[in-house]
Amino acid sequence: MKTGIFFSQHFKNIPGPIVGPKFINFPELLEKSLSKNNVELFEHQPVDREFLCRFHTKEMIDSLMSRTYSTNSLHSIGAVVKASKKIAEGNLRNALVFNSASGHHAGPDYAWGGTYANCVRPATTILTEKYNFNKFSLIDTDRHHGDGDRAFFLDDPAVQHFCFCDEDYEDETNFCVDPGWTCTNDNYLKLVTDRYFPAAKEFKPQIIYHFLGHDTCEGDYGDIGLTQEVYVDLVQILKDLADEICDGRLVVISGGGARRDVAEYIFPRIAYLLSD
Repeated sequence: MKTGIFFSQHFKNIPGPIVGPKFINFPELLEKSLSKNNVELFEHQPVDREFLCRFHTKEMIDSLMSRTYSTNSLHSIGAVVKASKKIAEGNLRNALVFNSASGHHAGPDYAWGGTYANCVRPATTILTEKYNFNKFSLIDTDRHHGDGDRAFFLDDPAVQHFCFCDEDYEDETNFCVDPGWTCTNDNYLKLVTDRYFPAAKEFKPQIIYHFLGHDTCEGDYGDIGLTQEVYVDLVQILKDLADEICDGRLVVISGGGARRDVAEYIFPRIAYLLSD
């Protein structure tokens, strides 16, 4: 079974809002992974505004379409949807989606913080409507609370939303875990295995989405003292979990973080380990 890598050439010319031009040297840096027979590179295909208006207000989408980064956003959402469909169809085992201007701060009628339309809600909707999926788990390891995702999924029993952020909260399907102002790599990974793993195993999702921010890295804008190695280890343990509980179905979506050197260290390694 193949690993899909989803990348848009637009990211080379249109820097992501807040995160900047951190993908300017991709996909060339993925050469080691792309040389493997079980890895396939896909160019992002955009969704259209009518599709997005199923999830966001017309006013919000009109505002998005007037901005330069709308291209990044539409292509990123399209990539998450396409990756999800290919996994549901059995054509891919897992996927790494390079994302820009979409993500966890986009709710039904608002967006901020570099993510100006939601990318997971459209994907779960398509999998529900066309592939009869009814259990999804979304783990968010960006530093900031995924308020947009929470607005979409708070009252949706089909989606487990687990957010490692700056809040503490828990109900049946929604969780927030605060790792604190500072945290070591080992303690962060332990938090994930101690808090997320039991909940995910009990919930039994059919697919896991991982919104992977590296803004928690030392020197980045959400710095809690982590080093770049932790993000590779984090994806490895989540891949192992997905192999155990949902036949390996895992979509890793790049989130926040502006350090280009960190992105260039972690994503080639993540792409390679996903295909092992």
